[in-house]
Amino acid sequence: MENPAVQPDSGAMLRIVYERFGDADQLKLEETAVPRPGPGQVCIRVAGAGVNPIDWKTRKGLGFAARQIEHRLPWTPGYDMAGEVVALGDEVRTLAAGDRVMGMVGFPIAGGGYAEYVLAQADEVAIVPEELDLMTAGAVPLAALTAWQALFEVAELEPGQKILIHAGAGGVGHFAIQFALVRGAHVITTASARHKDFLDGLGVHEVIDYTKTDVVDECYGLDVVLDLVGGDTGRRSLHTLSEHGVLVTIPTVTADDIISAAEGMGLRAHGMTVRPEVFHLEEIAELIEDGDVKVHVHQVFPLAAAADAHRVLEDGHVQGKLVLDCRAG
Repeated sequence: MENPAVQPDSGAMLRIVYERFGDADQLKLEETAVPRPGPGQVCIRVAGAGVNPIDWKTRKGLGFAARQIEHRLPWTPGYDMAGEVVALGDEVRTLAAGDRVMGMVGFPIAGGGYAEYVLAQADEVAIVPEELDLMTAGAVPLAALTAWQALFEVAELEPGQKILIHAGAGGVGHFAIQFALVRGAHVITTASARHKDFLDGLGVHEVIDYTKTDVVDECYGLDVVLDLVGGDTGRRSLHTLSEHGVLVTIPTVTADDIISAAEGMGLRAHGMTVRPEVFHLEEIAELIEDGDVKVHVHQVFPLAAAADAHRVLEDGHVQGKLVLDCRAG
């Protein structure tokens, strides 16, 4: 039974939906009822919703998430959000109305983050540090969890190891750089020249301009490669590994090809899919709270301009994250 004292405001809310896969013009703003939480759930008034590459790839019908939802359209995208708890379902004991929370929600089937209100499992959200505003916090969960799980669960990065991170200026990349530095690794990253100052500010040891230099000519004997690009970039990066090194590739579309190529060379490569994990998110929040990790928001778009945000992200060259402002007005 739901607690009637902490139900969300009655009435309607706005959300983004698409009815079919396609270009960014498929994203439409619609009005719908505010959802009510079931057992173990909370309803959150969303402040900021992070925009991630998986969002536009899924919208285009690409990748594993698209296969999960293709028979569930129309669908509201968005797995990243931060906001304020406004309603509790039965059996929720760890949160209260008014709590500031962030989380990776509805992954991979439900989605729902591109909205004024969203439902989340209470055990999948973490308290937002006081030092972090909710708009910025909306940029954290999916990208930071991807970086964390890739580095520390899959690659098992250790202090003193050398790691190459492709696309270090992006959402996952800028978190991965900072996590690897906190762990005590030697961090090399690829980026175009326009991002060098940004990456130097994060503290990387070396920046390779991929438009001018082939990483295979510059890197060898690496312990870890974090491939956030996929395709030929991932395959060629296998040549930079030591015989005991490991490559972790994130884009799902090309992961099997890269893993097969690694096997043919007697090397290790793994794909991975991020998962919600509140304990990891709490560790990440602590690093942010202590000032060891900074969250960089490149641009904030109003919820109604979600299509514009997708176009910017799809074009590339974003530093850090894009966020939708989901607050009314």
